[in-house]
Amino acid sequence: MVAVPYQPGMDLSAGMVATVSRDASSGNAGREPLVVVILGPTGSGKTALSLFLGQEFGGEIVSCDSVAVYLGMDLGTAKPSVEERAGAAHHLIDIADPDEPFTAGKYSRRARAALGEITARGNLPIVTGGTGLYLRALIDGIFAGPGRQEDLRARLQKGHARHGAGWLHRMLGRLDPVSAERIHANDTAKLIRAIEVCVAAGKPMSDVQTRDPLQGFRILRIGLNPKREALYERLNRRAEAMFEAGLVEETRGLLARYGPVKALDSLGYRQALAVLAGSMSEPLAIAAAQQGHRNYAKRQLTWFRREPEVHWFHSFGDEAGVQRMARELVALRV
Repeated sequence: MVAVPYQPGMDLSAGMVATVSRDASSGNAGREPLVVVILGPTGSGKTALSLFLGQEFGGEIVSCDSVAVYLGMDLGTAKPSVEERAGAAHHLIDIADPDEPFTAGKYSRRARAALGEITARGNLPIVTGGTGLYLRALIDGIFAGPGRQEDLRARLQKGHARHGAGWLHRMLGRLDPVSAERIHANDTAKLIRAIEVCVAAGKPMSDVQTRDPLQGFRILRIGLNPKREALYERLNRRAEAMFEAGLVEETRGLLARYGPVKALDSLGYRQALAVLAGSMSEPLAIAAAQQGHRNYAKRQLTWFRREPEVHWFHSFGDEAGVQRMARELVALRV
């Protein structure tokens, strides 16, 4: 093992131990409250690390997961267990029914409120999860555009069905060439929203987009990026365990209560629905879920690599060495 002085933003790889020392700039008296953000791909041990830091520093966990917000969607989301949640207060878990739309904007508002409440109690907020869009909405803010216009959306959906791929993109290109350049021609949801904003605002969406970044907090980002082979092995086991624990039956109950809602199109539940529909055997569904989780992990890492000033660890969050170093990083700032 090689010991090196720790520097902010250091990429902590296997075989390297960073030594942390205080300097004259480490005094935090009178500074803004700290928020710890633990990010990384699914299965990388974010929950374990958040619970460890929560116990060490009197922290409260703010979930950053677009599916964990939904009641009853437990097995497919790998939510913290009842016992784990008893060890530290958790926020933004089980706060909506699966048939209730829950947007990144709504998440940002609720999460920011939670940060304020946690720091008012003198506790450390620890934001933990893998939904990159939610994290960006929380930290960087989100465009607060005009509200949904259901009649317009319905007409656009009908036009898309009638005229086929490319129709929405061509329309947006006439209304807002700048936004059309950055939105993929097949991203129907974003195209409809962009057209909706253009029509409601009477000007291109690119001209009216403003954001409201999070203010009043210092942010410490800790990233987990285990070796790919080890991560994939863990993801394969976890997907199999979800089905063994009764994911198909959980999905059956959700389907009976809420119908085929959008939330059930998330990983794991999508494959369980295929089993219920008879279009896929359970072994094939497990294999499909495993592949889906591996692909999702790749996309998450691509997204999170764009986050600034991340202290990366190339290992899992439940490993003692990672927990020790993360504890030292936090201790320098609280």
